[in-house]
Amino acid sequence: MRIRVLPVLLVLLLTGLFALINWSTFTAPTSLNLGLTTVTAPLGMVMLGVVALLAVMYIASVVFLQSMALIEARRLSRDLQAQRDLADKAEASRFTELRDFMSSEMQRVNRASDDMRAAMFARLEQMEQRSRVAMEETANSLSSYIGQLEDRLEREHRLPSELPPVQRGDFRAPRG
Repeated sequence: MRIRVLPVLLVLLLTGLFALINWSTFTAPTSLNLGLTTVTAPLGMVMLGVVALLAVMYIASVVFLQSMALIEARRLSRDLQAQRDLADKAEASRFTELRDFMSSEMQRVNRASDDMRAAMFARLEQMEQRSRVAMEETANSLSSYIGQLEDRLEREHRLPSELPPVQRGDFRAPRG
């Protein structure tokens, strides 16, 4: 029970106790003027009826206020739940958008990485081809220089016929 109801219950209890102690006076008939007419009735019982009517009206108003508060609380709870659901959907939508954005960005990065990798391999292939061509040209020019040197040496120094001829690629000087 709430603390506000306690004083009202205490007053009702004291009124009931007062009526019980003075019951014979409460039930004694008396002449009552109602404004338009005069009636004979026990004044104590009329006053006790008025107090009982006030108590019933007070209890009815308390029940009405509490029921209205409960109805309002339920309505607010439903509204709050609807707002929570709306916020959850919005958050889920943001997460979905973020996931889609991250997925598209990752695909874009992967495509850029694949393109860069392909370009790098193409460049490496070109560099390897150039290197191969340069090595062949260097080998050809070295072979031609060695051939020219051999021809010059043969012309200038007529090598003895018993020595074996120097083979190409054999850069050791003949012993003799």
